[in-house]
Parts: sequence; structure tokens; C-alpha cells
Amino acid sequence: MAVHHKAELGRFLEDYRIGDTYQHPFGRTISEADCTWLSQLTCNTNQNHFNAHLARSNPISAGRIIVNSGLTVALVLGLSVIDTSQNAVANLGWTDIRLTHPVYVGDTIYAESICLDVRPSASRPGLGIVTVFTRGLNQNGDEVVSWTRSVMVPSRATGIGQNYFPEAKSGPLTLPAR
Repeated sequence: MAVHHKAELGRFLEDYRIGDTYQHPFGRTISEADCTWLSQLTCNTNQNHFNAHLARSNPISAGRIIVNSGLTVALVLGLSVIDTSQNAVANLGWTDIRLTHPVYVGDTIYAESICLDVRPSASRPGLGIVTVFTRGLNQNGDEVVSWTRSVMVPSRATGIGQNYFPEAKSGPLTLPAR
């Protein structure tokens, strides 16, 4: 029997358990354009992020362009959203951000998280606070960044983040006649 799958992604408050780990499903290879664009967009003028000639003189870069750390943080955050904050209504904070290994143009970044705490909100009924520790890894398994993050997440009972898909005026989607 065919099943109708509603438009729904992510987790709700009751889905989180302390100690659960999530290997977030996407990886992303960072291009030189990614690094240059973010550096320019954020007015970061450190040439190690966009000048290959100058980067060769940096003892940390090993002669390669170092990825802007703002991009590294934003990318790992984005990779983690599907499991940790797809349905969040607010970011509450990041602590202990650590950049533990250089990221270079051409590296592929992955992310994983572990749930540290889940609790109901004291001031917002139907919502709760989820705290996770997230780390980013490069293609070699080197940890490149980590942090602890708290987000406010609704319970399913609130209806937040659900039933938003429009109803087709022409009726439900069906198999065409053969």
C-alpha cells in the first residue's frame, strides 16, 4: 500500500535523548571560491584566505590557502542543522568554540553531534532547550572545530514546523491513468 509522506524534517523536543549521537549525513568540499567569497563578504582582509602567493609564507598553511574560520564554523553549523536544529525556533548560544586543526581549500568537512541535555523551557510552554556538543572533521578524520550549542526546540504538540505544505487546489497527487 502506498504511503503519503508529509513534508517534515528534523527532530522535535521529545525525539532527543541525552547521549544520542548524530553523524550528520552531508559532507561538503570547500572550494577556493567559497573561501574567497566569504572572506570578501565579511570584510576579512587576511590574505591567507585568498592570496596563494602570500599563503606560501605562512608556516601553518603549508603553502596552501587556509579557509576562513568563519566559513568553517558556519559550514559545520549548517551540516548539523538537519539533526540538531531543523525545527528550532531560536539559537540560545554557543560556548567553547575551538579551532583545533587548520582547514584548507579542497578539504571536505563532515560534522557530528552528541546530545548533552534536554529540558523543558521554564518560560515557554511546549518548547524546550536542547544542548549538543558538535565537532567538525575533515576527510582524514582530524577534528577541525568544536563547540557546545543550545537551541530552543518545540514539541510536536505545538504544531510548530508542521503542516506547512500547501494543499493543491487540484486535489491530492495521484498516479496517472495508464
